Amino acid sequence: MIRDPKTWEEFEASWQRNNPPDLNRHLQIFENLMEIARALGAWPPADPLTGIEVDLQIAQGINQDVRLPSE
Repeated sequence: MIRDPKTWEEFEASWQRNNPPDLNRHLQIFENLMEIARALGAWPPADPLTGIEVDLQIAQGINQDVRLPSE
């Protein structure tokens, strides 16, 4: 639990100023994770459409037209 939100926000802003994103580092991490997934047999999936129904339900829920009741 954050007890002092202002101090936390100052820390985050300072961190972001002093640690700019490093695309090459992030790409290397991604590639390493892909190698691990392949070594474990978790990638690529045997059937790429496995779980698509759940993904579609989530997408429909997120994109649902929500209207407030008229007053």
